[in-house]
Amino acid sequence: MTGEQKPDGPQAGNHPRHDLAPLLNAPVRLSVVAALAPVDKAEFGFVRDLVEVTDSALSKQVSLLEEAGWVHVEKGRVGRRPRTWLSLTCEGRAVYERHLAALRAIAAPLG
Repeated sequence: MTGEQKPDGPQAGNHPRHDLAPLLNAPVRLSVVAALAPVDKAEFGFVRDLVEVTDSALSKQVSLLEEAGWVHVEKGRVGRRPRTWLSLTCEGRAVYERHLAALRAIAAPLG
């Protein structure tokens, strides 16, 4: 096969799996992003309880999402108590929507 010939079959890159975000393939990270999608921001403890993980597990997953630029972490206080709020960034929201669309396209009946 020369450099100009292409293999028979579908074009590479057309399958919806190419729109999946590998970072969201982890169930806890996907659950965190899904929990944040319908709200402007959520308190750390609320997300922890909703996703049913420990503080440590949530903190680790949120750190990865924050490094990717998909989650914003805001620390503050309510009275004397420290609080942490989580929110999706615009990029995080777009990645999540694209990921969901790809999952729907993959799961859709053929034809």
